Amino acid sequence: MNTLKNKTIVLTKKHVNHILENIGLDDIMDQLIEHIEAAFIAFNPELTSIPIRSGFNYANENPGLIELMPLYQKNKAVTLKVVGYHPKNPSKYNLPTILSTISNYDTQTGHLKGLVDGVLLTALRTGATSALASKYLAHPASETLGLIGCGAQAVTQLHGISRLFNLKKVLLYDTDYTAIKSFKERCEILNLPILFKSASLSEIVATSDIICTATSINIGEGPLFNNMTNKPHTHINAVGADFPGKTEIPIALLRKSLVVPDFLEQAVIEGECQQLNSTEIGPTLATIIKNSDNYQHAKVQSTVFDSTGWALEDQVAMDLFMTHAAHLNIGLKLDIENTAKDTKNPYHYLVETVEI
Repeated sequence: MNTLKNKTIVLTKKHVNHILENIGLDDIMDQLIEHIEAAFIAFNPELTSIPIRSGFNYANENPGLIELMPLYQKNKAVTLKVVGYHPKNPSKYNLPTILSTISNYDTQTGHLKGLVDGVLLTALRTGATSALASKYLAHPASETLGLIGCGAQAVTQLHGISRLFNLKKVLLYDTDYTAIKSFKERCEILNLPILFKSASLSEIVATSDIICTATSINIGEGPLFNNMTNKPHTHINAVGADFPGKTEIPIALLRKSLVVPDFLEQAVIEGECQQLNSTEIGPTLATIIKNSDNYQHAKVQSTVFDSTGWALEDQVAMDLFMTHAAHLNIGLKLDIENTAKDTKNPYHYLVETVEI
């Protein structure tokens, strides 16, 4: 008979939502920021291997891609996120642009230990990481946040940054006016005493202390803006570049800024860093966090966080939700893998009593 160690713990959207309802949105975001920061500080490439993501992209009536984001924690576990990006999903299928799942495997046996909805976790960890980058790169007195792209990711960008900064105003821009119009209502659950205002790109660039770009701009159509004046200390969380040839930030602004990637090897292929020479790219976010005293000057200059997504963030998010699930005693405990008393007989089910 299988014991709990042979089972796979599955957290569906129902369980993820239950955790958020019981722990609280703000507490979950605060914990994610704290845990991701701790993971960045502790990261050791000799103990944790994180290759760049790979997968398949396709051009059809609903163009998109499905990619694999793996992480190997030596002698412990493998975490794997499978993520799909399909920009036509919201309008065509009433589905999120990004769909994903995160799984975890025991490296001693190959057993699938856990499987979690990655849609909400991806949005949460991306917002938390942008907040963390802003903590180390943005001016500490930042009050105005500019959001270029007002889709689902913009909500968690605002949420994460609002946990670390005393924001007074949020400026909104999107090519889809309905996204701007609905944004304040979508953020009501955050209960933020903030002025929400529709703005032009030039106003956002000129007056924002922190800018987050999270758009579905097509390959080769970037940048989002050009030849616009920004504050001397403007910090940008560039979230939308996730494919070769897809960029949001003008190269002139990148070259006058300290550009900080989350994952350098990946950012030079599909992030804003693909526009730059190696000498024009700054240290990784993990390096800055580990040596923060050496980078205090960054908070008073123009900076760009090149966020392409790092599997370490997904592992942190999954671990946090699995921990809460265990404390709340929720989650499906499934016998997914076909194991038997006689491990050498693949037809064991023909001779054993099958439990249904």
